[in-house]
Amino acid sequence: MLPYWRLSAYYFFYFAFVGAFAPYFALYLASLKFSAWEIGVISSLMQLMRMVAPNVWGVLADRSGRRVGIVRLSGALSVASFLLFFQAVSFEAVFVAMTCLAFFWSAALPLIESITFAHLRGAPARYGSVRMWGSVGFIVAVLALGQALDHLPPDSVLWASFATLVGIMFCACSVPESPAAPDPATEPVRFMLLLRDRRIMALMGSCLLMSAAHGALYVFYSIFLDTHGYTRSAVGWLWTLGVVAEILVFWRMPALLARYSERTLLLASFACAVVRFLMIGWGVGQPVLIVAAQVLHGATFGAFHAAAVAAVNRLFVGRHQARGQALYSSLSFGAGGMLGGLVSGWMWDSAGAPLTYTLSSVFALAAYVVLVRVWPRRQQHLQGEPA
Repeated sequence: MLPYWRLSAYYFFYFAFVGAFAPYFALYLASLKFSAWEIGVISSLMQLMRMVAPNVWGVLADRSGRRVGIVRLSGALSVASFLLFFQAVSFEAVFVAMTCLAFFWSAALPLIESITFAHLRGAPARYGSVRMWGSVGFIVAVLALGQALDHLPPDSVLWASFATLVGIMFCACSVPESPAAPDPATEPVRFMLLLRDRRIMALMGSCLLMSAAHGALYVFYSIFLDTHGYTRSAVGWLWTLGVVAEILVFWRMPALLARYSERTLLLASFACAVVRFLMIGWGVGQPVLIVAAQVLHGATFGAFHAAAVAAVNRLFVGRHQARGQALYSSLSFGAGGMLGGLVSGWMWDSAGAPLTYTLSSVFALAAYVVLVRVWPRRQQHLQGEPA
């Protein structure tokens, strides 16, 4: 039986932490008088650790078969690491705190993804109905904290984020283990040989570029709106709008995946990202354009992520699934996120916000080109995949 609510509760608190931390931590760092470059460096540490930690823990999980145990350890150590932030005010101290938190926190999501797909065996299209509760958690956190920050000091971000980490730790204790998927009846394929598959190369390369495109959004979007006169509650509502669109996409993903291939959905999401980031960079003075850009989050993250993890689940079979999800997380949210965060931090003060978001559109366009050229349409069909 699918442990629907236990998995959903974990996703709820995991992304509630993202909703409390990602949009507002940069505002907290700005209150400490950190420069844009320092904020970009600190933010990129989360992505840097996503390059390292998921692969370390993924290999350990595949070899030991104890994925849930590692998820629980990750939750406990994340809580312990976050306590460092309450005493950290210098760049060096915050750097150390973020490094510790990021290493342990980023270990869990790829493992939870593989556990979820193992429980969903035979019905992977139901992933969206479980994952959407993570989006609900994000909405609750980002909206509540956005309203609160209009009246509370910036360090309230730390207390709200810590509370969600405690929720993650307790939910991890309730998630049941699921046996790893068996290898196909054919000769098991070595993990390194899988990486020569053109579809996998195209998928990972385009996902890296797509995550780089989102770097300026995740690091500077709240600051960008704040400096253009948007209240912090309005910032919270805009983040919420984007995640509502994401939830709707997750809800419709079973029907979308039944009708379209993962490749087609990814290309559509890349095209939407090109348009979205141009709207943000050049249309900040027009609230209608900013609202429309946030609605496109349903495509640029919701459809993108759901299609990507579904493709990873199909391409990395059997005992390679945890490492496949870890590789996806490392290259996209890790390497791609770090690239986007560092480049946007460097460009923000020197070139300005409009050109920084224009570069985000260029990253998204590059992702589109890579997928089209390296994963040709004639090779788009995975086993049992729709046209």
